[in-house]
Amino acid sequence: MYAAYITRLGPPDVIHYGELTDPYPGPTDVLVNVTASTVNPVDTYVRSGVYRTPVSFPFVIGRDLVGTVVSAGSGAVGFSVHDQVWCNSLGHCGRQGAAAQQAVVPADRLHHLPDGVSPTDALTVAHPAATAYLALFTHGRIQPGETVFVAGAAGNVGGALVVLASDAGARVIASARKEDEEYCRSLGAREVFDYRDSSLRERIRQACPNGIDCYIDSYGKNDLTAAVDLLAYRGRIVLLAGVHTKPALPVGQLYMKDGSVRGFVISHATVTELADAAHTINRLLVDDRLRPRATESMPLSDAAEAHRRMESGELHGKRLILKV
Repeated sequence: MYAAYITRLGPPDVIHYGELTDPYPGPTDVLVNVTASTVNPVDTYVRSGVYRTPVSFPFVIGRDLVGTVVSAGSGAVGFSVHDQVWCNSLGHCGRQGAAAQQAVVPADRLHHLPDGVSPTDALTVAHPAATAYLALFTHGRIQPGETVFVAGAAGNVGGALVVLASDAGARVIASARKEDEEYCRSLGAREVFDYRDSSLRERIRQACPNGIDCYIDSYGKNDLTAAVDLLAYRGRIVLLAGVHTKPALPVGQLYMKDGSVRGFVISHATVTELADAAHTINRLLVDDRLRPRATESMPLSDAAEAHRRMESGELHGKRLILKV
């Protein structure tokens, strides 16, 4: 089969495209013909070595795929030949990746594509939406009626945060570029503030006089001084981006509010947590609530260029589809 793979950790140009041995599934695995894959920030962390995880070379890159079942092992209950499926948790922790003509997926990491849902829609929203789900529910513990603040709400994860939080009955306050205000409102944000506004903190305070119950910065600036200042009693700050940031934490103010700071990476999510996220993602896909803002297609052979573009920051709100 043809695949995008690496033989060592390093910059985007370590990615090769060529033939590898066909994968062989075990009894609890599903063999999938891959229709398309994509690229996420975490894929670049694995490729570069920023996120350390067991890999065996040659290592097929990529977390996400959409495709069709070729065969299912005797222990891969619930999957049949020709089923359309998606996955967002390959390419780390010893598992080969998704950026190939075929992939072996453990059955407990594979999800059915609902009837009538666009495969590319599912592919492009799955990873950002799963990240948003974990941030809001697994780590943020949000409840209906609470106030959630999303920084960077026009991005892929930010937009998914707005959709999922508003769907759960939370009041969503967001920051984004001024030109993205209407887009964020269309996703469910009640108030949207320009993140470049010098009076941003005061404007948020006026909109949320009782404080913010869950503060999530999808952009990754991680201004913990502002976040703690805006927190409600027993508010939660969830960190999911900004791998190189080193913000100051006003500890005294945080503990006086009974507040907490929780960080996570999706790579540590359990299969149960991912399955819970997939259930919500599929429901919102069927309801047409989750959809990519903008997409661009590239051949899988251009995976190195896709990684370069991801790291350059030029993909604001855009998802790359790597067609196999």
